[in-house]
Amino acid sequence: MKQALRSAGLSRNPVPSGRTDLGVHARMQVLSLRVVEGMSPEEVAPLVSAALPRSVGIALSRPAPPRFNAAWCASGKEYRYRLLLEDDPRWAPCAWRVDVKVERLAELLLAAVGTRDFFAFHDKSSAQKPRRLRGVQVLESGGRVDVRLTGDGFGRHMVRYLVGAAVAVARGEVREADYRRALDAPLPFDAPKAPPQGLVLWEVEYPRELDPFTAEERRLAPGVPGEPPFTG
Repeated sequence: MKQALRSAGLSRNPVPSGRTDLGVHARMQVLSLRVVEGMSPEEVAPLVSAALPRSVGIALSRPAPPRFNAAWCASGKEYRYRLLLEDDPRWAPCAWRVDVKVERLAELLLAAVGTRDFFAFHDKSSAQKPRRLRGVQVLESGGRVDVRLTGDGFGRHMVRYLVGAAVAVARGEVREADYRRALDAPLPFDAPKAPPQGLVLWEVEYPRELDPFTAEERRLAPGVPGEPPFTG
């Protein structure tokens, strides 16, 4: 990214809202960048994208309020994890093929909603502190399950541990009592981790007065490919 910025004539380094692991996708990851070269904010996206590999792109660039910081101003994030209940070559590279009862999976994931420590469900490199998982939706369509999680903040690998553990419990590979005990208290729990390719950072949220993007831009994500894993 830094090399692409330099190629586009930009001298400052970006501040990302967070990071995604190898193999994880991002639909609207947000970077903040101070532009001192005299170009308009809207010019930044096409100039930088032209210098990036085909697997990465800048969807759109917009002016931000004074002192906007992509990381520190964020108020929440939405992640989506994709599961396949049947073989689908179109989605296979960006989903996890499993045999699981969707109703059971939804029941287990909904149990995680609320403010919790989540110590057993994130990498120990993340700070141990309360985190609020605001909502979970589990939607099935055409043999694909779309797990949507929104929260104020997520620890490293937290979504993958939550989904992996719920799938393991739903398939009878992990005891439900152990899963629920780990949700209720910061106890050791050998949570399976879902593979990275099914996960998408869908969007990063900001307070309305700070949000550089319109509701329409968030909904459509102009510039993002309209194909898996970025279709709704």
